[in-house]
Amino acid sequence: MSNNGTKIELPASIVIRDLAQIIEKSPIDLIKKLMTNGVMATINQTVDFDTAAIVVAEYGFEAVAEFVEEEAKEEVGEVPLWRQMIAGEDKSHLKARPPVVTILGHVDHGKTSLLDAIRSTDVAAGEAGGITQHIGAYQVEMKGRLITFLDTPGHAAFTQMRARGAQGADIVILVVAADDGVMPQTREAIAHAKAARVPIVVALNKVDKPNANPDRAKQQLAEMELVPDDWGGNTMVVSVSATKKQGIDDLLEGVLLVADSNDIKANPAGKVIGTIIEAELDKSKGVLATLLVQNGTLEAGDVVVAGTAYGKLRAINDFKGKPIKKAGPATPVAVMGLSDVPSAGDLFEVVKSEKEARVIVTERLDAIKVQAQSRKKLSLEDLFANVQAGEAKELNLIVKADVQGSLDPIVTELNKLGEGEIGLHILHAETGNIGNNDVMLASASKAIIIGFNVQADVDARRMAEKEGVDIRLYEIIYRMTEDIEKALNGMLEPKLVEKTLGKAQVLQVFSASKFGRVAGCKVTDGELKRGAKVRLYRSGDIVYEGDLSSLRHEKEDVKEIRQGFECGVGFKSFNDIQPGDTLVCYIVE
Repeated sequence: MSNNGTKIELPASIVIRDLAQIIEKSPIDLIKKLMTNGVMATINQTVDFDTAAIVVAEYGFEAVAEFVEEEAKEEVGEVPLWRQMIAGEDKSHLKARPPVVTILGHVDHGKTSLLDAIRSTDVAAGEAGGITQHIGAYQVEMKGRLITFLDTPGHAAFTQMRARGAQGADIVILVVAADDGVMPQTREAIAHAKAARVPIVVALNKVDKPNANPDRAKQQLAEMELVPDDWGGNTMVVSVSATKKQGIDDLLEGVLLVADSNDIKANPAGKVIGTIIEAELDKSKGVLATLLVQNGTLEAGDVVVAGTAYGKLRAINDFKGKPIKKAGPATPVAVMGLSDVPSAGDLFEVVKSEKEARVIVTERLDAIKVQAQSRKKLSLEDLFANVQAGEAKELNLIVKADVQGSLDPIVTELNKLGEGEIGLHILHAETGNIGNNDVMLASASKAIIIGFNVQADVDARRMAEKEGVDIRLYEIIYRMTEDIEKALNGMLEPKLVEKTLGKAQVLQVFSASKFGRVAGCKVTDGELKRGAKVRLYRSGDIVYEGDLSSLRHEKEDVKEIRQGFECGVGFKSFNDIQPGDTLVCYIVE
């Protein structure tokens, strides 16, 4: 049957699976069409209107742009996730829902303390130790209205890809310490929130400290285009003290005001969709997952598909651990009944039957296999040899940087290098650490991942090793461009490779006259070696990177200590160690 002349409305961006449903074609065929057009995409990946229009034209359809209101056209960045989710809903059925809030900011500026202060205003002390500590999301009540918080610090949903926390939320509370001001991770958080087009409310924390300088912090925020409201700007800045629980009510009121001005809505009777906050496999209960419902109403007995996991929900509990029968928009719930552990950040949807769920999952698994077919690994060293043999005509890159201010000049410089005989194609450029999605894209498209002032997550490193993906980390832009230029000219010298030796957990901290503060650790994986490099992580953020200067077992100096043993560790010129910190020991070869 010919589709010539048939017009279909498409949004500015659309998920591959949804596009396949619109034109009633197999997602696998669609992915193959995209691959022939040079676009490597997974079934859950989003493509822009132009790409979608080219593909549907091959099936005889004519794509026309969906009508967008003028005020939406003026906004910059991606369409917020919740707006995408309700795009197909009847506007007359939309109702106001609780805003979903996430808290971002620099390490040690008080993100966790602020979450604890907010939680304690609404959660009884007797609930501690229950499901509240594991669900990763909870609700508080303010003036008879609910606010949903994503407990992002330290959670996989946030550390794998910092942007994901911002995109899954309606509002970002940016925590800025009044004594420190705007720091590198503050800038990163601002960039992610802006890219996701999420409004920002600033919590100016630690205003009670003697060395607090709120005006300096506000000036720095204004320089980042977040002009405080009391300076005539549009950004609400609320002074708080998380430790003294001061200003918390004012902050929550500010969140509700911002929510009202952004018209946050959903259709409780519409299609049930949402996001996986976190998931784990419990030996006695099976798969436990935390879901954030973002449209529709989830009910016990519903069949849910999330990524390549599916199942009929046996039980639904609210964030306090109490069984409930149904959950409306912006409600976080813990569920049981999924067949497999979905990934944090996966979208979920309710389907009619388990049979339909199996068909969807089979399609997704088949699509993953298609991506893996004819996959040829490509490292930077191999590039020139492949070009000489006629096997590669251009270098595909995925670029990750710490902040947008670094990313833009890097992309500009790299594009200049691609103007020669060998082409250079940047498939994806974004701020944030290197995660599994980056490695999957690199593996499918024979690309190399370039990171500037970022790290690769542990899971991403393992996947890269398995898939043969080359990850390059740099701290100086000219070294990055120098390496790429050498590769393009076939002159690349041996590279430095980082090798992880082991990990340890800080159990306690004590003072030693000779070494200053010493971390009492237990080695949980591999081994620690004196003289090696070390990184210290706190709530998923790096707080120290340098040399492991001293290593003691009981009262003796040792060169190395293996998994299962306890030891004392000292760091060169660094004393800010806290119990619960994670230590990663590595060498550069």
